[in-house]
Formats: sequence, structure tokens, C-alpha cells
Amino acid sequence: MSTTTVSTISSPRKKVTTLTFRQKKERGEPITMLTAYDYPTALAIDKAGIDSILVGDSLAMVVLGYENTLPVTMEEMLHHARAVSRGAKSALLIGDMPFMSYQVSADDALRNAGRFLQQAGMDAVKLEGGRERADAVRAIVGAGIPVMGHLGLTPQSVHQLGGFRAQGKTASAAKRLLEDAHILEEAGCFGIALESVPARLAEFISKQISIPTIGIGAGVGCDGQVLVTHDLLGLFDRFTPKFVKKYANIHETMNKAFAEYVDDVETKRFPAVEHTVEMSDEEWAEFIK
Repeated sequence: MSTTTVSTISSPRKKVTTLTFRQKKERGEPITMLTAYDYPTALAIDKAGIDSILVGDSLAMVVLGYENTLPVTMEEMLHHARAVSRGAKSALLIGDMPFMSYQVSADDALRNAGRFLQQAGMDAVKLEGGRERADAVRAIVGAGIPVMGHLGLTPQSVHQLGGFRAQGKTASAAKRLLEDAHILEEAGCFGIALESVPARLAEFISKQISIPTIGIGAGVGCDGQVLVTHDLLGLFDRFTPKFVKKYANIHETMNKAFAEYVDDVETKRFPAVEHTVEMSDEEWAEFIK
């Protein structure tokens, strides 16, 4: 009697969509999101089973070295978004609309949002602000482009906010945030990022609206969580926000590796024989005769 061995072939993960987000909220299943700005990182995050990847304008600070997110351009965002789209095939890909790409007019907002899908392979876009962005959201959603909102600490308004400060800490500010969440929901957003707002307020808003909330420094009561990958990995060494949990310290690991490389080169321990291409004695003799 012969025995047949059946090999199990893992099928590719099903593509995550905005509908997946809504279904996870309805089932009470947390949504996972991280940022990525290049191909290898996107590939690794996607393989880990993440629900969504945000190509965040945070790349201005953690990749390009700017003091805040304001200087990053559409062309830079599209460049990095294209790299991410080549690496991630299952996660919902969201392109972060940079400063002044959507604030001037709804037409500008629609045109630039379209570029993220048409030229960079994104599935959706994210923009900051509440009631003042409702017209832009309606225009973009009206063209069939999914939009994620962003309330609370909105980094593109850092000068108006007086720095990177938590928002919604007073009763009046909390009320305005809740109103803005309802406005964004009615305008057609499929979800809202809540950044640096009190945990009890974030949980309350999450229960008051039907679309998912993704928290960053907003407590466990949100429908999902997002972190900047460079913060999570300990790769961005300038500062670490209070709400970040570091899962690694890659900056320290890199420094150690680079220092060892410098020492190996200076002491001629590298390259060693095993890192070198060799020529046979016969060929060498033929060469030098």
C-alpha cells in the first residue's frame, strides 16, 4: 500500500481593501498599519501580514532629514510610493498627500490624489484636517478614490498648532474633534487617523462613527494602530515620540556594524581570502610571462 505525501502550498494573501477595514471594525478585529518608504521595507512589512502600509509624509523627517513634514514634495512622495508598490502586493497602500497638494483647491486635491493611484500604484490617499477639508474629500471620493482622514495632531499644521502637541485635551477641543470626525465620515472618508489625542476621546469617537479609526498615540480604544516604522525599529535617532514602542534598536546596530567595517578595512582584515576572486597559478603564470 503506497502512501501519498501531500505538500501544502501557501496561497498568496488576499488583497486588503477599504471594505476589509470596515469589516474588521464591525467584527471588532484590530487593524494593523505601518509606514514604508522603499521596496525592501515594504516587502518585509507585507510578508509580516500587515493590513495596510502608509507611505507617510513622515519620510520628510525620517528619510530625507528635514525638521518637519512641510518641505516634502509631490514628486518625492510619488517616487517613494512607487518603490513601496513594487514591494507590497497584499496590504492596502495609502499615499500621504504632502503639504500644499490639496489645500489650495478641491481641483488641485483631486488632481494630485489621482497621481498617487495612476502613477504610484497606491490604493488610497490620506490628507489632514477636518471640516476645512470636506470639499476636497468629497471631490476625491467622487472620482472613485478612497480617502483616509487625519485628525488631532496634524503635522502639516505644526506651526499653527505651536509645535508637536497633543490635541483635544479640553472639552471644547474634544467637541470640535468629534464634529470633524462626523464631517469626514459624511464627506466619504473610509477611515480616520487619530494622532496624539486623549485615549478616552479616541475611544469615544471610534464608537460614535461607523468608519474605522487608526490611532497613533491615541490609546487602545481605536479600531487600529499605526506607527512610523523608523520609530518602531529604532532607526530614527533624533527623537522618539512618547507613544512609540521600540521593537528594535537598528540605529545602534548599524553604528556598531559601520565601526567594525572601518576598523577591518583600516587593519586590512577585510577583504579576507574568502571575499576575494582568485586566479589559478597556471593562469597567473601565463599572464606575467
